[in-house]
Amino acid sequence: MNWIAIALAGLATFASRFSFIAFGNNVELPPIVESALRFVAPAAFAAISLPIVLGGDGVSGFSNDIPRVIAAGLACAFVWKTKSLPLSLITGMGTLWLLVWIL
Repeated sequence: MNWIAIALAGLATFASRFSFIAFGNNVELPPIVESALRFVAPAAFAAISLPIVLGGDGVSGFSNDIPRVIAAGLACAFVWKTKSLPLSLITGMGTLWLLVWIL
């Protein structure tokens, strides 16, 4: 019985995602929805990366996470200035590794 439930859940997930790929070109979204969709990727990236930068619950052990905070701040400033995400990731990781090595 469990395998049937898992298979049906997988099929429902696949069908809902495939429907946007198969029929998405024929649907015209309202302009407000299209403008809101531009913020989905940055919001998802922030939701994933902010807990990592601030360490766990965001409060405990913050003094140990200073290199991460500095590297993340430098990467944010770099992407804001250059608009290049790959270069900002390289800059942030390079800064983090350098600070961890020094400290």
